[in-house]
Order: sequence, then structure tokens, then C-alpha cells
Amino acid sequence: MTLDEFLQHWSILENPFRAEEARRDGVLLRMSGMPGGAPGGEPERHPEAFHSDFEKILGDLASPSSSIVFGEKGSGKTAIRLQIEERIRRHNAAHPDARVLLVAYDDLNAILDRLHQRLAGRTPAESLAQTRTVDHVDGILHGVVPRVVDAILERPNDAPLDLSGRGGSARRRARRVPRALRDDLLLLQAVYDRPDRASLRTGTLRRRLGVSLPWRIAAGRVLMWLYPSLLAAFVAWARFFGPESMRGAQWMNWLVLGLCGLYVLFVLRFIAVDWAYLFQVGRRIRKQVRVIPRSHRSYAFSLRQLRSALRDPSSLPLTDSDEQRYAALRRLRCVLGGFGYTGVTVVVDRVDEPTLIGGDPDRMRAVIWPLLSNKFLQQDGLGIKMLLPTELRHAILKESSAFFQSARLDKQCLVERLSWSGPTLYDLCNARLEACRAPGVQPVTVLDLFGEEVTRRELLDALEQLHQPRDAFKFLYRCMAEHCAAVTRDNPDFRIPRAVFDQVRKQEIERVQQFYRGIRPA
Repeated sequence: MTLDEFLQHWSILENPFRAEEARRDGVLLRMSGMPGGAPGGEPERHPEAFHSDFEKILGDLASPSSSIVFGEKGSGKTAIRLQIEERIRRHNAAHPDARVLLVAYDDLNAILDRLHQRLAGRTPAESLAQTRTVDHVDGILHGVVPRVVDAILERPNDAPLDLSGRGGSARRRARRVPRALRDDLLLLQAVYDRPDRASLRTGTLRRRLGVSLPWRIAAGRVLMWLYPSLLAAFVAWARFFGPESMRGAQWMNWLVLGLCGLYVLFVLRFIAVDWAYLFQVGRRIRKQVRVIPRSHRSYAFSLRQLRSALRDPSSLPLTDSDEQRYAALRRLRCVLGGFGYTGVTVVVDRVDEPTLIGGDPDRMRAVIWPLLSNKFLQQDGLGIKMLLPTELRHAILKESSAFFQSARLDKQCLVERLSWSGPTLYDLCNARLEACRAPGVQPVTVLDLFGEEVTRRELLDALEQLHQPRDAFKFLYRCMAEHCAAVTRDNPDFRIPRAVFDQVRKQEIERVQQFYRGIRPA
């Protein structure tokens, strides 16, 4: 008998325990009401299943806060991230003028690769050890600012951002925000936009925002092109139409020469000196902003189009000080506030997956520890949701009291272990069965799939010892698969007997225990 025939007997449209990766789990997406779920009934009737600490992790979306979660592989960290995304989507739909921007800071490969390239000559471990808090802030800003610019310039991207609010267009709304916010956005774009065509996008964004060139730049450009024409006209008039005393006079030649010298000095001052200063500033920014592969020329061309007040050194990331970065985050929140976003939630996940980390706890520690700062985690309007592997929990317990005083984990909604009880896993598995059930048929529970000799208490005990959703799903999948492999089509049995239950239970619990002891991989 095939597994499909077993499921069809119970009117289950797809295997609810097949997926092992939350991002590709159609059943989870459908249960959460998210796009991308596989077909199988109306989304609104599917029950949602959350971890008991989910509300603590999520917090109040009207006032985003930080939380730190430690969990083993398969404990549901990525599922929680997807559920946070869906809850924020619903909140934004219900509160269009008080939305929350979700920033998925879960793909660290590009950021860590750029950092390693910038620190040439070092091993990956040595490069990661140089990770700073400001590098993460730069990475977050680099992930948001281009999306804001794309929305205003009406450019398509992989993570579109809605800035239009209740209607109209982002372009029109951008012109209506206060001038100070438009200046802040121009400054953020000049530093944190994506490297391709960033300097050209500065000019396009400036025009879309209705911000004119600085008067000094505009006047200088006009004078640079108009001055030669005026000088030539003056010389022609003096030679052919002026008084007799001016024609061929020595002092006239000296006057023309002097006017030409003034023009040369002006051009040198307007072009050479200014550009030399801006190139120097661009080099300093490039040195400090290590996670964006932009050249100093790109920074210089963008900064050239800003008012002098915006190019003040106190506003630019010219040093490794974190004050300019926190100021940039405040600017970003103010800019987003002008488009109806009252808060920002940053979700940190999959920190063990980047190539340079490769699951190594020491490398994970080097990358994540700079984020564990109370100053960073307790910013107004900014919530940092850190979904971390349990290896980092073991490392954090070895830290000094000075570290805990700086991190103030007691204020960060800490979940030390993302654990699941047997009854909770039982409810979760039942919810997945319900999400895959054909419409209009009798509901099915996990216990119904087993023979009468398998009691509810025994099933709950088995799930209790498996600890994690992923292992519970593997256990149920194997029970169904091995039962089907032992039953023929001409003599079907649609209940899993106790012998299969006991055998699979013993093997799966042994596998989980060996994993916890470090004897075998997950």
C-alpha cells in the first residue's frame, strides 16, 4: 500500500508531516494564512498553532520591543519568524497609518563575505572576530534604505515596500513629507544605497523629492558655463565696439588676462578642491562602512549633491563610533514615520548557516555578540527579534558579569530554551492534519491514525521525548511510511499497529538522544 492511499482513506489531501524546512513548508504557510501555501481548503478555516512563548516573543506591535530566543535545530525558530511576518502583515492591514516595517536580517552570507574581503589577508575566523555592532547597523540600513528609494523611484525589487499608505503613490506622498525628512532620506541614500548606480540615483531621488541642488553648486555650475561666454562677449565688444582707448590698450590685455586667471582659480576651487575633499570623505566612509561594496568615487558623487549642512562630519560614518549609526537609525525611523510606519522589527535568524560560519559556535559568537548590547536592543520604535541556536546559549552562560551588565538580558524578553511539551506537539500535529483535510469530511486526529492498542498517554509520552516539531513530524512520517510498506493493497489496514509504533518510537528517541550527546548529526 502506498502512503498516498493511506492518506486518501483519511481524506487527507497531502502529507502534513513531510516538510522539514519551515521556509518551504506549504502546510505551515497555509495554516498561517500566508501566500505560497499548497492547495487544501479555505485558508480561514485552518487552525493556527503557536508556541506557548510566541506572544512574549512577538510583543506589542504598536510599540516594538526586542526579544532573544535560543532553540535547537528543528525547534521552530524559522516557523516563528514566518508567523511574526504574518502577524505584522495583518497588523499593517488593520492599521495603515501605524504600520510596522519588517526587516528580515537572516541572510548574513553577503555581509560576512564583504567583511572578509575587506579584511584581506586574514582567515575567516580572524575576519569574523573583527565584527562590530556598527557593521550590523550598516547591514540593516543597507537592507532597508534601497527598498525605500526603490519605492519612491517606482523601481521593482525582490522586497517591495508600500509607502503609499491609504492611496495615491509613494512619489506624491514623498513630496508632501517635511523638508527635513526629505533631507534625511537623501543623506541615507547617499551612504547606504546599493552600489550599482547609487550616485545617479541620488540625483533622481533628489528631483523626485522636489529638493533643489544646493545654491552654491547650482550657482557654481551656472557661473562656470556662463562666465566664458560673458568674458568672450566683453572682449569682442571692447575690441570692436568699445571706446578707442580700450582697443589694443596694454591695460586691457592685462584685464582680460586677470579675468581669465580668476576663472581658472574659480574652476580649480569649484572642481579640484571640492572634489579632493569629497574624495577624502568618500575614502573614510568606505573604510568604515565595510559591508557595502561601494567605491569612494560613488560616495563622493552622491555627497556632492547634498547641502553642506548634511555633509557635516558629525552626520557621516567617518569613524568606528556608533553615534553616527544610531543617528542614522533615528533618521530612518523618522523617514518611515512620514510614510505611515511607526515601528521597525528586525528578525535575526539562520545565523549558523552562512558559509564563513558553517555552524561553528565560536564564529557564531563572534558575529552575534556585538548585537547583545542593551544600547542597541533598547531603541525606541525598533524591535530586534533574535532567533539563535542553542549553542550560543551555552556560550552565553560562560560570560562574565560585565557582559551581562552590558547586555541586560533580563530586559530583552529572553526565552532560554524553545521547548515543546508532548501535548503541545500533539495539538500542533492535529492542526496540521486539519489544514490538510478535505473540506466537508469528519475531522481526524493523530490518535485516530493508530490502532486502538496505542493509547493517548503513550502517544503523548513519545512526542514529549522527541522535544521538537521537526522530530515529531519525522516520527509520524516514519510510522505511516513503515506501516504502508508492510501492508498489501489487497488486504489494507488503515491504522498503524502498536508494533510499528513501538519500533519507530524506539529508533527516533534513540536518534534524538544521540544527537544531544553529539554522537550523530541531526
